[in-house]
Amino acid sequence: QVQLVESGGGLVQAGGSLRLSCAASGRTFRSYAMGWFRQAPGKEREFVAAISSSGGSTSYVDSVKGRFTISRDNAKNTVYLQMNSLKPEDTAVYYCAADYTYNSRRAYVQPSEYDYWGQGTQVTVSS
Repeated sequence: QVQLVESGGGLVQAGGSLRLSCAASGRTFRSYAMGWFRQAPGKEREFVAAISSSGGSTSYVDSVKGRFTISRDNAKNTVYLQMNSLKPEDTAVYYCAADYTYNSRRAYVQPSEYDYWGQGTQVTVSS
């Protein structure tokens, strides 16, 4: 089992930046592929970014490519989402997710592929 705790959300003006962090419990963090998802009011949860357990592979939804960067520090059991050039349409609750995997090279993009979820952190971008 792994527990995930997100932090770093908040209110920011359009064009600004935020860095989300997701701290994971447990000693096997390096065996988990990690992902970030978001859910805006009245909308379904959508994929944002993912990173393989090795950190060597990443994937992004088209709407954030070039603006968001996912990274991980296995020594700190933490995954990050650096968000730059934020837009009002990025406003949502952002969730961190973890998937125990034997494939160290794969980044997973489907919510159903993830076993564990954090409670979420609110990101609000004002225009």
